[in-house]
Amino acid sequence: MTITSKDNETIKHIKKLKEKKYREEYNEFIIEGIKMIEEAMLENAKIKSIIICDDCKSAGMIPNELLYEIAKYECIYVSEKIFNTITDVTNPQGIMAIIEKPEIQEKEIDYKASNYLILDNIQDPGNMGTILRTVDSLNFKQIIVSKGSSDVYNPKVVRSTMGAIFRVQVIESQNLVKTIKELKKHKIKIYVTDLQTDKSIYNVDYTKSAIIIGNEANGVSEEVLKEATERIKIPMIGKTESLNAAVATSVILYEAYRSIGKLK
Repeated sequence: MTITSKDNETIKHIKKLKEKKYREEYNEFIIEGIKMIEEAMLENAKIKSIIICDDCKSAGMIPNELLYEIAKYECIYVSEKIFNTITDVTNPQGIMAIIEKPEIQEKEIDYKASNYLILDNIQDPGNMGTILRTVDSLNFKQIIVSKGSSDVYNPKVVRSTMGAIFRVQVIESQNLVKTIKELKKHKIKIYVTDLQTDKSIYNVDYTKSAIIIGNEANGVSEEVLKEATERIKIPMIGKTESLNAAVATSVILYEAYRSIGKLK
């Protein structure tokens, strides 16, 4: 049966999941597009149901190989008109899925890891998604985010991760200063980005360290700055004073891995 009514309960539920409060209430989030569905299956994400545009399927927009693979999941078919009311994509591919959010607790922080990334109140979903792709490219298994940061299960964040959302554990710290103090107890150096320092990112020992990236407009909060082992910054040769948060994260993390010999 193909759903053709916008008043259908499944359609209402999908629309609710665009809001953070409902994602938290139902412990679910939405992914969309062929690549994201393939990544979810590859990484054994908990797929609760797959929503397919019946007209798009008939038009051959979804590869037959994928249609065969998703047959083992609960598949819900909707008309193109209805699909267009639930998609967030300009040119949708006619397929999305409801995924169960992984339950990751702060107690699961791996204190035996070599390097850590901490995000202090990153607000822009595009930045958050790009940062997740960057850490995935460096094989990070976890990152720590402050409670006030952008929701990683926001549809825009999820899309921009290009599948990294399934491979990187995002641990939300309820009290970032407390979390940092705990890292310091485990002999982990805390490097905080700060435009007011003269210490270059190229003159730092990144062995067993955590790098903290701050809010796009205001930088790292003052209480977090006080916990720094050292404050660092990217040297600016031109007139620009700072870089986009996601770009800065990439520059610093790749330098950290290069300097400790993790990049060949």
